[in-house]
Amino acid sequence: MKRSSLTFCHPERSEESPSCPGKKQRFLALLGMTVLVWASSTQARINVVTLPGRDTVQLTIYNSADLTMVKETRTLTFRKGLNKLEFSWANTLIDPTSVEFRALTHADKVDVLDVSFPPRVTNTLEWRINSEVAGEVVCEIRYFTSGISWSADYVAEANKAEKLMTLAGSVRVNNNSGEDYENAQIRLVVGVIKLVEEIRRLAELGRPGAQPPPAPTAAPMMAVGALRKAGMAMEAAADMACARPREIVKEGVSEYFLYTVEGRDTIPNGWSKRLPSFKAADVPVTSYYKFERERYGDRVVRFYRFKNDKESKLGNEPLPDGRVMAFRTVSADNLYNFVGRTNVKYIPVGEQVEMELGSDREVMVQPKLMDWQKLNLAFDQWGGVTGWTIKETWRFEVQNSKEIPIVLDIRRNFAGDWELKTDAKYENVDKSKVKFVLPLQPREKQTFTYELTTRYGTNIVK
Repeated sequence: MKRSSLTFCHPERSEESPSCPGKKQRFLALLGMTVLVWASSTQARINVVTLPGRDTVQLTIYNSADLTMVKETRTLTFRKGLNKLEFSWANTLIDPTSVEFRALTHADKVDVLDVSFPPRVTNTLEWRINSEVAGEVVCEIRYFTSGISWSADYVAEANKAEKLMTLAGSVRVNNNSGEDYENAQIRLVVGVIKLVEEIRRLAELGRPGAQPPPAPTAAPMMAVGALRKAGMAMEAAADMACARPREIVKEGVSEYFLYTVEGRDTIPNGWSKRLPSFKAADVPVTSYYKFERERYGDRVVRFYRFKNDKESKLGNEPLPDGRVMAFRTVSADNLYNFVGRTNVKYIPVGEQVEMELGSDREVMVQPKLMDWQKLNLAFDQWGGVTGWTIKETWRFEVQNSKEIPIVLDIRRNFAGDWELKTDAKYENVDKSKVKFVLPLQPREKQTFTYELTTRYGTNIVK
């Protein structure tokens, strides 16, 4: 396992011992810290004594950017006067420009004088720290890293009539940052973030210096420094005791929404884990079917539609974008049939969502062109055609082979100056599209026809 380590160095010792491994060993860990006590009158060889690693670690993971804020605490032993603290992060994706240090105990007696990046050394920085106390000090180190991500998964279970469903949500966390995080508190942020600096690209530099060019984007962007302030404000607003049974606590923070996973988890590099988020029963759902040749070809596509609000037994928090697996009850003993799989985008509170679940062969639509005529040709003085009219007659046969009633939405797109005549009911979606909404009973067949007249050139009257 890759782990961080702390080392404390005594300048007065000049020989290595089994309990005091050599200086080379400081860099075996991926994420290492050493405390060097400087004595102006001593130039002795420095030896290393290994001390305990992290006391606590907290991960705040953003799902709209490759970004995680890490906050870890360590107990260091300082000597009174000037101390040197070295922080290294080889083989990880830490942003070197984001690393910050502060003392949590004796905060008014421990000051960071400066931070430097040693020449010809990458993935290492050094703090010079003045301490007015000698002894143990609880310290906090915060930084951004990439390679840790989270995503949402949903399972929708509709009843046999497809009028109500149970919606369950969970979150999946993945760690590919190059670093293990033991006993970590996990917090997940929902909200759109754009970065001027990509954390992964900064991590590849190993040290501040020539910055990579920002990725082109037209959307508003937030610099890492501003994001750091927003993250710290979010931390202050969200810190809480975890005395209740383990669950995911949700709360709004500014324009973001924060999920706090109660309890702690160890997340090694390469680790993935799914955690339950919520479950809502008897959510009203509308099942309907669409046919639109320009979008779906000759397929009839099934949709589930619901609303993220209180009336729908939801609406307590926005739903992050994620993957949905939909099932339907087909028997009294709760035997489920797989309906389809889709992805949904971020769903704010109060917004309606439409889930496209794939084609359904039990609903059939067969359009057939019955007649086509070209009429009313107009000519200019040289005999060229300047206007004409096309008249089409279409017949639609539809069939519901299911054992439940359905609603079928057939959409037709027309171009130019068109006019529609039909006995079937239809609605104008926009100036070039209409829809026919047909309720169909189980095993029912229906037919309807329409006549479409389209004028072109000088025949246009609209």
